[in-house]
Amino acid sequence: MTTELRPQPRPQPRPGIMEIAAYVPGKSHAPDGVEKVHKLSSNENPLGPSPRAVEAAKAAAEKLALYPDGPATRLREAIASVHGLNVANIMAFNGSDEAIALLTRTYVGEGDEGIYCEHGFLAYPIYIRAAGAVPVVAKETDERADVDAILAAVTPRTRIVFLANPNNPTGTYLPFEEVRRLHAGLPGNVLLVVDAAYAEFVRRNDYEAGVALVAGADNVVMTRTFSKVYGLGGARIGWIYAPAAIVEVLERVRDPFNVNAVAIEAGIAAMLDRDHVERSAAHNETWLRWTAGELEKLGLRVTPSVGNFILIHFPDDGRHTAAAADAYLAARGYLLRRVAGYGFPNALRMTVGTGEANRGVVAALSEFLKS
Repeated sequence: MTTELRPQPRPQPRPGIMEIAAYVPGKSHAPDGVEKVHKLSSNENPLGPSPRAVEAAKAAAEKLALYPDGPATRLREAIASVHGLNVANIMAFNGSDEAIALLTRTYVGEGDEGIYCEHGFLAYPIYIRAAGAVPVVAKETDERADVDAILAAVTPRTRIVFLANPNNPTGTYLPFEEVRRLHAGLPGNVLLVVDAAYAEFVRRNDYEAGVALVAGADNVVMTRTFSKVYGLGGARIGWIYAPAAIVEVLERVRDPFNVNAVAIEAGIAAMLDRDHVERSAAHNETWLRWTAGELEKLGLRVTPSVGNFILIHFPDDGRHTAAAADAYLAARGYLLRRVAGYGFPNALRMTVGTGEANRGVVAALSEFLKS
């Protein structure tokens, strides 16, 4: 006698989860046979982290049996001392991604709406959908966030608005007065999240990362990261500056010990090494200008950037496409970022790298365009 095996039920995700397209990071590996690789796909600091941060991380690794300080008090104090902020309004996270995800889960629910810009960070709609809400796209103008378009997208169901300033992958930004105008047009129950991951690279007199806006509002949060100018992408550290009421809410729902001990110590040392930060920003300023100028001399359009990356647009001639350029560069050890998912099917994003890497990309693209 045989027993019929019936399919067993299995756990199912909430409705809408399987509609989410998983986030795909930049390439990390070149084709086989390529000896030297320049990874210019993830906007990492080509100078690396501060040597002080590396030493601090090594020392912390000797005590891995111990739990970290849950509130990351010393890290928050270091951030407060450098930026002149109230430590009580600062929270530390496992990367700014964790902060953005937690803000969304906490303030957005089923049937709500969240707004992000047309070419904004692809994680924004992921977090909105994961909360059971509806992502709403606000069109950009000249590859820059459009305040009027964002405000026009607001409905009674809107609960959160994401503004990456500067934006990735375009490198464009909104002057502070425009950000202030955006905030003034939002209802008080809508949370404005100003994602200032690239703030340290900006050299514009009309730019402000969001501190001033948070200081005078109840519905604004500024997010920051250690992954870019501080060169600690592998450590995963981020932080926010937020009104006291929002900090109180997030403290109730954040994961215990969400920032690991090695990251805390590396972050403190990195934050306090202002010479390394300035060297990194100065390197970027020099090579951003040089690389953009050389690419334009090749006949390629470059979106004006204030970050540590360049958006390169390729001709619509059917031959010198972004896909073909990507393959050509990768075969020579230069890894750039495809950005079709951001609405740029014929463009590549290039991180500003070392002088060797920047010159190499320009030379390789010169040969590619002649082929």
